[in-house]
Amino acid sequence: MTAADKPAVMALLRATPEFEPEEVPVAEEVIDVYLDCPGRDYLVTVAVSSSKIIGYVCFGRTPLTQSTWDIYWMAVALECRGMGAGSQLLKTTEEQIQKAGGKLALIETSSKPNYLNTRRFYIKKDYKRVSRIRDFYAPGDHRLIFEKRFP
Repeated sequence: MTAADKPAVMALLRATPEFEPEEVPVAEEVIDVYLDCPGRDYLVTVAVSSSKIIGYVCFGRTPLTQSTWDIYWMAVALECRGMGAGSQLLKTTEEQIQKAGGKLALIETSSKPNYLNTRRFYIKKDYKRVSRIRDFYAPGDHRLIFEKRFP
């Protein structure tokens, strides 16, 4: 991702129905940290089709760990879902994590019904749910953590 990509990524995030409006500025702060110093805290990759950004993923080494990484944010344009962009973004992310010596990837998500397809996607990609913290985000909205281990 480059600074020139930021407006398109922000538009993508605002159009992603799973993200609450108050989450978008947080994602923007993380993007700004990345753009100020790529690779220091985060890595960001975009998916492009026909010269248009159709997806994005933000990930980074988990602080104070030896080989654990967090996949913080991931989004694919609604009109492009089911066409492989998310799979390719996740595959590329996993490859980068492993190349850097990563052995464990974690993804945190919500238990809300509108995240059902997101959770199914992670399970299909061999992520295992390892944690549920009840009422974490709000009453009835649990924090779910998925993991994938690499050789």
